[in-house]
Order: sequence, then C-alpha cells, then structure tokens
Amino acid sequence: MDGTRPLTLLLAGVLAAGGLAALTPVVHAADTELARNGGFESGLDGWSCTAGSGAVVPSPVHSGTKALQATPAGSDNARCAQTVSVKPHSTYTLSGWVRGSYVYLGASGTGTTDVSTWTRSAPDWQRLATTFTTGASTTSVTIFTHGWYGTGAYVADDLSLLGPGGDPVATPATPTGLAAGSPTSSSVTLTWPAVPGATSYKVYKDGALAATVTTNAYTATGLAAGTSYRFQVSAANSAGESARSAAVTATTTTGGGDPGGGLPAHALVGYLHASFANGSGYTRMADVPDSWDVINLAFGEPTSVTSGDIRFRLCPATECPGVESAADFKAAIKARQAAGKKVLISIGGQNGQVQLSTTAARDAFVTSVSKIMDEYGLDGLDIDFEGHSLSLQTGDTDFRNPTSPVIVNLITALKTLKARYGEDFVLTMAPETFFVQLGHQYYGSGPWGGQDPRAGAYLPVIHALRDDLTLLHVQDYNSGPIMGLDNQYHSMGGADFHIAMTDMLLTGFPVAGNTDRVFPALRPEQVAIGLPASPQAGNGHTPPAEVNKALDCLTRRTNCGSYQTHGTWPALRGLMTWSINWDRFNQGEFSRNFDAYRWS
Repeated sequence: MDGTRPLTLLLAGVLAAGGLAALTPVVHAADTELARNGGFESGLDGWSCTAGSGAVVPSPVHSGTKALQATPAGSDNARCAQTVSVKPHSTYTLSGWVRGSYVYLGASGTGTTDVSTWTRSAPDWQRLATTFTTGASTTSVTIFTHGWYGTGAYVADDLSLLGPGGDPVATPATPTGLAAGSPTSSSVTLTWPAVPGATSYKVYKDGALAATVTTNAYTATGLAAGTSYRFQVSAANSAGESARSAAVTATTTTGGGDPGGGLPAHALVGYLHASFANGSGYTRMADVPDSWDVINLAFGEPTSVTSGDIRFRLCPATECPGVESAADFKAAIKARQAAGKKVLISIGGQNGQVQLSTTAARDAFVTSVSKIMDEYGLDGLDIDFEGHSLSLQTGDTDFRNPTSPVIVNLITALKTLKARYGEDFVLTMAPETFFVQLGHQYYGSGPWGGQDPRAGAYLPVIHALRDDLTLLHVQDYNSGPIMGLDNQYHSMGGADFHIAMTDMLLTGFPVAGNTDRVFPALRPEQVAIGLPASPQAGNGHTPPAEVNKALDCLTRRTNCGSYQTHGTWPALRGLMTWSINWDRFNQGEFSRNFDAYRWS
C-alpha cells in the first residue's frame, strides 16, 4: 500500500483551493542565548548562590578557563540562580554541563510546570537538559543549579538558556531607609528595607565600595575610634546597579571599644579551680603566675537548677590540701588587681546548670551574683552556661528577637548587672561551639534530624549584649566537627578548627532559619580563642605549634593551611584556657607559649 497518496491528494486540494498561506509556518523570534555569564568566565557576575556557597574555580572546567563550584551544607543545597527575561507562551531549552553527585539543573517561575533534571553521579562532565513553556503572563523565570544537603561540592559550566528573549530585567530601585545602629568604637551595623528584584547590595563607605552582600544588613568593622563615617548602599541584579541611597553618617565612640576595659591589647584568660578539687591539684590565688590577665573563679553554682540563687565557696580543706583562708584569698585577689589583673566569678560549668525561667529566678540571680562580687571585690562576671541552661523554645526562630524565657531573663539580668556596676564591669562568656557556631547549620534543631533547642541558643544572648560584652571565648574543644564558612567540616585539635571557628565570629555568618540569616561580626578585641591547657584538660588539646599557626593566620594571614580567612585581625584579643590549674600541671606549657608569641 502506498502511504503517501492521501497526503498528496490533500496537498493538491489545498493548492487548488488557493490555501497555500494556511500551511505557512508561524514565524517565531529567533532563539538566542539568554543566560548571562553561563560559562562563569566573569566570575559569579549575574549569579547568586545561597549562603555564600558558590565560587569560581580554574579547574575542572568544561570549556574556557573557569567553572562554578558550589558546596552544599547540612541546611543549604548550594543553589546558584539567575533570573532571566522571557516571553509568554514560548518554549525554552535549558542545558548545562555538571560534575559531582546529586547535581540538579532547573527553572522555576515558568507560569506552567516548573522543571528540573538531575544526575545521581557524574564523576566526569555530564550534560543535563530540559525544556519548558512559559505561561500566558510569564515575563521572567529563574534558572538554577544546586546540589543536595550535606553532600560534597559539585561543579557546573556552560549553562545555557535558549529561546526568544523577553523584555530586559529592570535595574532595581534605589534603596531607601538606610539606618545605622548604635556604633561602637570600631564598628557600626547598617540596615535597610529589601528592594524588590535586587539580588545583592553594594555598601559604600566614604564613597568607596566596602562590601557586596546578599542580605539587607551589613556590619562595618575595623573602624577608628571617635571617627565619623559616611555610608551609602545600592541595589543590584543582572541588569545592573541602582543609584546609591541617601547617605547616613555614623560616628564611632571613643575609649577603645573595650566594654569593661583595662585589658592589655592581647590577653591570656584562665579558669582557677577555686571551689573544687580534681587531678590537676589546687592552686592558691597568690600563686597564680603573672602570665594570666583574666582569672575566672570556677565556679559559682546554683542552689537548684531553677532558683537563680548562685553561691560560691572556697574548696574545703578536706578536698584541697593547702587551700588558703578566705581572708588570704581576698587579699590575694586585691594583689592581683593591683598588678592590673581582672578577677571574675564564673557561673555554671559542667555541673552548674542554671535556668532563669521566671522573673523571680532572674532577680535572685542578680541579687546573689552581686553579693558574691561585693564580698570578694570582683571585677565582673563570666557566663559558662552548659547543658540545658540555654534552650530555644518552639517558635523562637529569630536570634534578634528571642522569646524563650531562659534567654530573655538572662539578657535582662546581665544588663541589670552592667548598669549596677558601670563601665568597668567586665562581662565574658564561654559557650561551647554547639551553642554558637552550630547555629550556622541548625538553629534550635538537632544535627541528627531531631529537635535540639540548644543548637545556637547562645546567639540571642551574644547579639543582645554585643555592646556590653568584653570577651567571647568559645570553647573550641569537647566538640564534634563543625562546618565553617567554607562549607567544610573542621575537627578540633588543629589550627584549621580554631581558624574556621574564629573566622565565623569575626566575619559574621548565616543563621539557619532566620529572616535575614546574618549574625553580625564581633569586634576582634572582643574575641579570644578557647583551648584546653593540656591533654588531660579536655578533648581537643592543640599543640603549641598549631596554636601559633592559628594566631598567625588570624592576625597576619600567614600559615593559614587549607582554610582561608575572610579578613585579617591583628587586634584579636588573645587566648582562653581551661585551666590555670591544668597548665601548672603541664609545667606551664600553654602560658609560656602565649608569653613567647610575637603578635606583630
């Protein structure tokens, strides 16, 4: 049978009827390349990657000299995206080349059915491609690539979107409402309302570009004391950059930016086992070496978990042979202070769980801590809350506006003590990494899939008291691996762990689940690194050579190893250790290394 005859007859009929025009194809606009910088030869220009997950690398590449490398985290899939103008009722082909495991390529906002394609494993370059048709009113779509949570880095190159071009993406409007928070002597936090269509913002200081950020907040650090600065901000997207906003002027305070000042430029902080005995042996206050600039008395402990009533006692002679009398102890404190040292009462510790869940407990805390300080003539307070002393409650998702009573009451109590004792009040905190840096990945939820309200729970307290806080020395020990800003896990005991954890505090970092996701940077003079003084003092002991590498990297950007910092901070305050007693047990290795370190 001749299958072509019916079609021949049909065509003949159409021609006879003069219907040639009816068979003329509909003319479509020519397909053009719509993806901007799809080969990443111009860096990340045109692309926005979540949580700073993306970077341009010289190898491996599919073509050209550069490619995208993006690294997922436990709470982030490393999504890199671009918004593109398109035409309604049009068909588009999206394609690209990828390497890695669980790599996705897709388009959203199509107005019809959003599409994506993926590969489970691409050890070498693999092409992904998909098509979609836009809806009746669709004028823009977002094309994207991403990996999967907690997996390794993926690489993408030569991303392409072919189809009829739409009207150009409009440059975003100029930001309005730029505001400066209360400045310190070396920093000021800027905020402004989000601008529709903006994918990033450029911050200008005294007319020069200071930073490019993806959120509508920025903390300028490293400023000079007693100095006025002029700030502006612009909004940007793939179409370009808006005009700069109206300027705001902020003047930093005088006084060195050291709440509760009087510390040397680089200080050594240690805990003295004053109320208990362990294998390290008892050290009298009068025998504390001159190396120690801040001496934290361990510990003031609560009469019950929820009472807020804190008590301090010297170690009984039956437990601590050679313990001094209370009078000698107080005299030795005065002698240490006369030599320029600060002596604080530390509240908490491993066994001292404190939960200020009521206003009565809050007020008892203020009263009892004041009594201890007055009796011993102390310079301030160290908060060493561990366990479940600080926990987020359900719905407490914003570190800037906490609602959990135990957190709100602690903030109020510490501000009350600060007001009572004035500018000379020294306030320090010694949280574990679980309570601080883990908030980058999990905020109020556990890293193993279950809810753990302690993850990141210190962040609201630190943020609320950042203008009153003398020192934050996070315990970089007794910790599991923690993800740094490079989206890689770092393990305790080596320089990289201390570099990565400290860089997060000095750079600022995204907080899981928060609206603007940015925990602002602390000033370097507020930050010390917490370490065990000896192998017996805790998991994560770091050899002196590794400690020095960490200091070199953070203060000079040398000896940085695999982790590259986001800045250089010669004003980093120093080191904290658990403990003075364990350092003496270890022949003073920790303090001698600190004394010998050349800071500049």
